[in-house]
Amino acid sequence: MSGMLVELDDFVPEALAGFCDLHRDIVLQVAGGVVRARTTRKDKVALVVGGGSGHYPAFAGYVGAGLADGAVVGNIFASPSSRQVRDVARAAEGGKGVLLCFGNYTGDVLNFELAAERLRSEGVPVRIVKVTDDVASAPEAQRSIRRGVAGDLVVFKIAGAAAERGLSLDVVADLAEAANDATRSFGIAFRGCTMPGASEPLFSLPPGDMGVGMGIHGEPGVREQPLCSAQTLAALLAEPLLAEMPPGAPRPVVVLNGLGATKGEELFYLWHHIRAYLRSQGVEPIAAEAGEFVTSFDMGGCSLTMSWLHDELLDLWHSPAFAPAFRRGAFADLVEAGTVMVPAPPPPAGRAADAAETARVRKLVCALEAIAAALGEAEPELNRLDAIAGDGDHGRSMAAGARAAGLAARNAHASEADLGAVLISAADAWCDASGGTSGALWAAGLRAAASSLEPGRPQPLSALQDAADTVMRLAGARAGDKTVVDALLAAVEAAQGGTLREIAAAATRGAEATASMAARAGRARPLAARSVGHPDAGATSFAICLRVAAQSLEHGE
Repeated sequence: MSGMLVELDDFVPEALAGFCDLHRDIVLQVAGGVVRARTTRKDKVALVVGGGSGHYPAFAGYVGAGLADGAVVGNIFASPSSRQVRDVARAAEGGKGVLLCFGNYTGDVLNFELAAERLRSEGVPVRIVKVTDDVASAPEAQRSIRRGVAGDLVVFKIAGAAAERGLSLDVVADLAEAANDATRSFGIAFRGCTMPGASEPLFSLPPGDMGVGMGIHGEPGVREQPLCSAQTLAALLAEPLLAEMPPGAPRPVVVLNGLGATKGEELFYLWHHIRAYLRSQGVEPIAAEAGEFVTSFDMGGCSLTMSWLHDELLDLWHSPAFAPAFRRGAFADLVEAGTVMVPAPPPPAGRAADAAETARVRKLVCALEAIAAALGEAEPELNRLDAIAGDGDHGRSMAAGARAAGLAARNAHASEADLGAVLISAADAWCDASGGTSGALWAAGLRAAASSLEPGRPQPLSALQDAADTVMRLAGARAGDKTVVDALLAAVEAAQGGTLREIAAAATRGAEATASMAARAGRARPLAARSVGHPDAGATSFAICLRVAAQSLEHGE
């Protein structure tokens, strides 16, 4: 990060506003992200891409003719919320359906799938394609759980070109899937990235070492090894990709991607040696790109992508495109400029609260505000825990979500909403402000709990159980996976006759027990060994929330 002082809460929205002002002829800012400044043609599928900020030119830089119709923009290294996805999809959709395309990360999967469910319920046809190109994140037999990295560019480009030709939603999605199946990537880093407003990188490397097998969220690589020459680095990057080259594969499209702080000349120098190495292996690229395409803020490093594209996919790769960060060939204007309108979501349904209900709502609001204060204090420690095997943003995301939830709850209380409606308002605000996996899970859990809190007859045990069932279903995690579920299940078990403080204490013990576990789910899974000896950040934050809520609710009785 540069030396300028940054207001972290304002960084993403103001950066996005600046981007849209600079490219106002191509993109238009809407709730949740950006869409084309010219409305989507009525005869084409809308391609909506997205993910967290910190990866520019992904994702907003790829909105334009021949590429995406919209990009959903989350916080730094945090997936956008499901409401952001819905808002951008509604703004981009032209009547032929929406293809949602994004990297395969737990938070993105949760939020994009939740948005897809809602859009389908509104009559909008939706298909989803997850990019899974990172060979370092799982073995070939488990390709479906691999991360999405710089292969995003290839899949987005082919999907966008197919949509621009007026092909049907199913055909566009199938071509995007085929592009993903044909694409592999592998990355290295020379130094970690430093978040806006931070003074230290998310991870550090021993002097003279580099990280191997990098993701794009500031997490460490799968291993470290000594720095090497460009000739050796070329082989290091290419070998894992060539090992998965399909039999009889066509000549590959190759993308050398800078991760944020690697200079163009360095990439060109490295490409010279990559090209020589590929020729020595009998591989002749049919097309190549070098530059910054999917970055990790200011990380020093690069990744190599190979895509073995058959003739139809290759033709789509070479098709014209005109976006802020990717331009190819000539692209005639096809539509007139239009105004994009996104309807505001309706307020949550509820009934006016009576005196007893108002007292319960007041306790809930105070508890949420106390949680927000506690998470604000715990933010640095939660970020530290998350950075051990993840991207180091859990504390920041949880603190932002809780602050928004407390404010939304107080506003709903002021309008005399009942307990369930207040909790739903808090859930939606938490999701929007937090983003990522934690935002989606907390929002879903709070919404599930709200359904058990009927006015006048609240069922706290049932609410906790419903929240646990929902979180487990969405997260796909079970006891022992080293996630929030370990603390949540401990709390549910203690709730069978326990007091609030006993339930909170059980959650704390459940969170502490995760220290001895290796991560088996979520973004920490590829670096499971690093996580042993440290409690899970999500379980820890849940235990904090339950402890503070218990103290606040008991104090208010």
